[in-house]
Amino acid sequence: MSGMLLDDHDVVLFDLDGTVYRGGELVPGALEAIQQVHGRGVPVRYVTNNASKPDQAVVDHLTGLGLDAERSEVSTSAQAGAAVLAEKLPAGSRVLVVGSAALESEVDRLGLVPVTEFADEPVAVVQGLSTDLGYRDFAEACLAIRDGALWVACNADRTLPTERGLMPGNGALVELLRAATDQDPLVAGKPERPLLDRAVSSAGADRPLMVGDRLDTDIAGAVKAGMPSLMVLTGVNTPRHLLEAAPGERPGSVAADLRGLFSPKSEVAIAAQPAWSVAVGDRLELSSRGEGDELGALRALCAAWWSAGSGPVQVEGSDDAARAALRALDID
Repeated sequence: MSGMLLDDHDVVLFDLDGTVYRGGELVPGALEAIQQVHGRGVPVRYVTNNASKPDQAVVDHLTGLGLDAERSEVSTSAQAGAAVLAEKLPAGSRVLVVGSAALESEVDRLGLVPVTEFADEPVAVVQGLSTDLGYRDFAEACLAIRDGALWVACNADRTLPTERGLMPGNGALVELLRAATDQDPLVAGKPERPLLDRAVSSAGADRPLMVGDRLDTDIAGAVKAGMPSLMVLTGVNTPRHLLEAAPGERPGSVAADLRGLFSPKSEVAIAAQPAWSVAVGDRLELSSRGEGDELGALRALCAAWWSAGSGPVQVEGSDDAARAALRALDID
């Protein structure tokens, strides 16, 4: 055994937006890392909270970026949302779809009847991201939810990473309906378990690893599902966010990008570091005691602060190396 992080796992669940790619661009290291995972015979699942595209479109996007991908490797929140409905409703039930054609197709595939108007007497509402949604769509859903329809949101991501920056995600639109109905939906995607459980089950695995860039979805979902997680710093959340993460949003490991899968477990684990020491008081004081990089400093800071407290914290460096590491992490 080489002691790499990957060695302990029989499937890797990859978030997509911000982890594997940003819009139409692969993040650094993603292609080589995923090719290596495949080369070692470890199954992968591409687990996305984006419900706007069918699984084949996700495959086409991945292959267009140079990755090998098959439909069986893709798990979307549209699939998970439809599956939650199918578990709770009899076949033939009418479901008002607020979302894309891909979401409508998943509802239909599981024996439910997609509709678009409150007048069609839906017993449930399912909501996923679509850039074509308008006021009428939300008005019809509002009437149905207020009339007692079961409400399932495919995901609750407030933002969506793109190559242009952060755009409104499905969670922002969920908030619109929450404000209009005074109701809360069942959520199928991360951080809730249905999407992740479905992905692990499809691989026949029992030692999964979740890899993602978002604390509130990818990492929180892994915590809820009781699975280890690796956070990569290629998307939404920053080192400062990680340091101040709530207990339910804390990964076991952190790396710059997906190449961290092939690092020794001890090097990517959030734990005390031989090259750094951290004094905990009314603030954290980082000191260098050897040659170490800024990610080692981040792991040491997180380990110390998570053991002592939570929430916002001030950090300072006691020497030039420590101050340089904090500047690189943007938490000085």
